[in-house]
Amino acid sequence: MSLEDYPRVSDWLALADGKLQVRTGKVDIGQRISTALVGIVQHELTLWPAEIDVQPVSTKSSPDEGMTSGSNSIEQSGHALRLAAATLRAKILAHLSDRLGGEANDWTLDAGELTGPGTNRPLVLLHVLAEIDLDMPVDPDARIAEAGAVKGLDMRGLPELVKGSYRFLHDLDLPGMLHALVIRPPHAKARLAEIQGDLASKLEEDGFHILRDGSFLAVAGPQEWPVVRAAQRLANACDWDLGDGLGDGDIFSALTQENAIRLTVEDGKPVKDAPIPQDLPDTTHRARYERPFTMHGALAPSAACATWDGETLEITTHSQGIYILRDSIAESLGLPPEKVVLTFMPGSGCYGHSAADDAAFEAALLAMAVPNTPILLKWIREDEHAWEPYGPASATEVAAKVGTDGRLQAFSAEAIGGTFRGRPRTGPNQAGPAKLLANHFRSNSVGPQPGAPNMNRHGGLQRNLVPIYDIPETRFVKNLVPEMPLRTSALRCLGAALNVFAIECFMDEIARERGADPFAFRRAHLKDGRAMAVLDRLESELDARPLAEGAGRGIAYAQYKNAMTRVGASVDLTVTDAAEIELHRILLVADAGRIVDRDGLAAQLEGGALQAASWALHEAVTWDRDGITSRDWDSYPVLRFSGVPEIDVILLDQPESKSLGAGEASPGPVLAAIANAVCDATGLRARRLPMTSDALTSLALQE
Repeated sequence: MSLEDYPRVSDWLALADGKLQVRTGKVDIGQRISTALVGIVQHELTLWPAEIDVQPVSTKSSPDEGMTSGSNSIEQSGHALRLAAATLRAKILAHLSDRLGGEANDWTLDAGELTGPGTNRPLVLLHVLAEIDLDMPVDPDARIAEAGAVKGLDMRGLPELVKGSYRFLHDLDLPGMLHALVIRPPHAKARLAEIQGDLASKLEEDGFHILRDGSFLAVAGPQEWPVVRAAQRLANACDWDLGDGLGDGDIFSALTQENAIRLTVEDGKPVKDAPIPQDLPDTTHRARYERPFTMHGALAPSAACATWDGETLEITTHSQGIYILRDSIAESLGLPPEKVVLTFMPGSGCYGHSAADDAAFEAALLAMAVPNTPILLKWIREDEHAWEPYGPASATEVAAKVGTDGRLQAFSAEAIGGTFRGRPRTGPNQAGPAKLLANHFRSNSVGPQPGAPNMNRHGGLQRNLVPIYDIPETRFVKNLVPEMPLRTSALRCLGAALNVFAIECFMDEIARERGADPFAFRRAHLKDGRAMAVLDRLESELDARPLAEGAGRGIAYAQYKNAMTRVGASVDLTVTDAAEIELHRILLVADAGRIVDRDGLAAQLEGGALQAASWALHEAVTWDRDGITSRDWDSYPVLRFSGVPEIDVILLDQPESKSLGAGEASPGPVLAAIANAVCDATGLRARRLPMTSDALTSLALQE
């Protein structure tokens, strides 16, 4: 995709200030993608890290690579940069052959220096680059360098992070800058009736800027703490029309086929207007697995900085999709897209669609109201917890028929839930602006709109709904519930987390009921040799690691999107007398193809495992008719350091294969492995997340 849209070397590489500059549309949100992309270019051109810069990602100059999501960065941006660098290397060798003699093959490139006939000392690659016009087409068949370790590939920015000197978006301090906060309503259905007294006028007399646009209310001022206090005073003076409040009740009872838009799924892709296949007859096993609304849980609340000079709106944001956000902000404000410039700067960082886009638009609204003044707008913790777009509540219903030979003869899976498509993509009926939170409250309000199905292969709810296993007869259905009580959008893994959890727990249930070995049962349904290798290595490692007395062990396997990184996971845990789960060890064996950044790859898989552990044991959004009730880390607990288990990651390198996306590959298998380990330890089969002590106690009482 990236090379099709940006087919020239100059789209990806440039020479600036004596360094080779890497251009990418993918942003670094802590997943080390900038380190990996630099490593790819280093490997092809043998430069050192200090000789390569990464251009800031901006709509002004960067390739539009869509979203930094779906574990696509290495396969898209990395693939383009590898071929661009390989094309450039071939051009350099041909150039020197023409200029100094010999054949291109007579020249060697090592450590950023070139040697060949007609030279008595090495030529510096960066100096030779100054003689090359980079405006040339990328050769899709360029010979890439043989796989090998990249020299000096350390995480970019790591020393500054360790020293505490790293500069995040929240740390901006610009001349004349104002700080800003938004005053939030009690809940999404509330509307501002009035501000009591003349408080707004008094605050303006004191030098604050007040912006009211319908029910959107914000305050800005030169110092942060006085702005916080002014926002608190404004909030206390607001009278809100609460309407009917938020819809409450049991969300899982609303996740039914009757409430949904139903679509047949073939090869992981919904098929429009296709008849829904009949339910499988004579099934031997059925189960339903459920997941609540879940937060992104960003460590720092969202923020953005915006400036409007009367012609151009410039926004600094930690959004994962600066181009689609630019277009939706431009449409919301009636500006041409080229007059809205978004530049990425690391902020709170998280996987999926957090509140970064909303903060960027809110900063823009303040900037338009106070021209020629930088506006740094920050959300507070309560804002982030109560107003970010959540991962939707969902359910996966599975059924299977097991033959007399012990193998699965037929398999059915239906995914049921809200939309993951909450990103502000432009489209008919102001689809982009309708996704921005502030637009829901402005005078000319837009949105929210009912969810629409994601029709992409392995997109949204149906991601990994199709098992990786070989089963003769299958049936898959996507059930999108368009009306949900809470706003939702993309959260790490999308539907894959629950679907893999459901499939791998179901495989374990069937194997356990039949007394089959969990590894052997999975192998009996696999034909992929690389999948077998992952399971073989996982089993051999576990054979050498005896299980502690009283502990349970569970395994799971999945390949993200059935095309990306393969992960085998094992979890060892115990369940206390108080029904609390204590994790002891997580073991991951992964095949991500050709490894670019070994430490970064391991860190991605470890991070996914820890997030899965937090989802499995703790996380669930809570609310009532009066609003969100999980507004801090006590009411929305996450995994603490005291609960972090030992994690081992074993990487199976495939140097002759392409690199595969890995950022979202481990959560699904780890979720399932935890539940399978709980069953191994207690005999209790937990099918709803999170597996809290109350949930396990309730299960035990039902047995």
